[in-house]
Amino acid sequence: MKAIIPVAGIGQRLRPHTHTQPKSLVPVADNTILGHIIERIRAVGIREFVFVIGYLGEKIERFVRARYPDIRAEFVVQEPREGSGHALWVARELYRHSPDGILIVLGDSIVDTDLDAIVRAEDSVLAVKPVKIPADFGVVEVDANGYATRAVEKPRIPKSNYAMVGVYKITSPERLIAALDSLIAENARAANNEFYLTDALERMIRQGERFTVRPVDHWFDCGRKETLLAANATLLNRPGYRPGVDYCTEFPDSIIIPPVSIGRGCRIRQSIIGPNVAIGDDTTITASILRESIIGTHSELSHAVLYSSIVGSDASFQGTGHSLNLGDDTEINFQDVGLPDVGAAR
Repeated sequence: MKAIIPVAGIGQRLRPHTHTQPKSLVPVADNTILGHIIERIRAVGIREFVFVIGYLGEKIERFVRARYPDIRAEFVVQEPREGSGHALWVARELYRHSPDGILIVLGDSIVDTDLDAIVRAEDSVLAVKPVKIPADFGVVEVDANGYATRAVEKPRIPKSNYAMVGVYKITSPERLIAALDSLIAENARAANNEFYLTDALERMIRQGERFTVRPVDHWFDCGRKETLLAANATLLNRPGYRPGVDYCTEFPDSIIIPPVSIGRGCRIRQSIIGPNVAIGDDTTITASILRESIIGTHSELSHAVLYSSIVGSDASFQGTGHSLNLGDDTEINFQDVGLPDVGAAR
């Protein structure tokens, strides 16, 4: 079986971080978004990957080849970028003859589910999650036997709250390609001028393809700051997570409140780090307080008090330090933006 991962998007909702970094390479927990996706797929025995790249695609190719030399990785460029359906159509010749079917995983979502059961299923599979506002997502309607009867992208009047989460197992790549071919031939674009994978799946359902529906445990659409930070916290708190080193010993003049992930070559002095903080490699942090945040690689923070924040790679932030000589009956309040009590996290 081959895994197909479209990662050509610009990542507008994560700007400014995606001006110089592909969205899929934004750090989360002890890896990147794409790294978490690849490792979940490798864990079920898949070693053949097709990556559909576009914006800053050379960075994605370098990352994959350097970090995962054990997989067979092929890359195809989507240009112009015209939606998820177009991305799969551009790559069609690389997976057309995959005898065991294909696993499609969109490159901006981290999903916790029984991926092995999805891969072993006899029928095609759509991974779903109940959502409160289904009109914002691609939605699947399901019959009493658990089979998909319809797939609709952002329906005006949703008849289901099962949102597709970006994981699809397709038993017949040829049928998917035929559906995509018809979309392209008819120029059947959505309102935003893109070709949706959802529309191809709907055509397959109408032609008799059997799709079972499998709910997932956790789904993080990492295209927004809030969900990226939530994914970071959830992954750091997952059962069995253990850092490779004793951070308290490595940074003896700082307080480390787990769970945290600190990359290689970091220098941390006189700081309070955690909980739920991920720090990239070779970053320097001095006299700072960080919680519920993601800090990129090769960055430098000094006298920073940050929470619910994302700091990119190669960034520099210098806060303010104070030397005070206060007399009796004096009150000075620098904390006027509702910062949380860091000590309460102990």
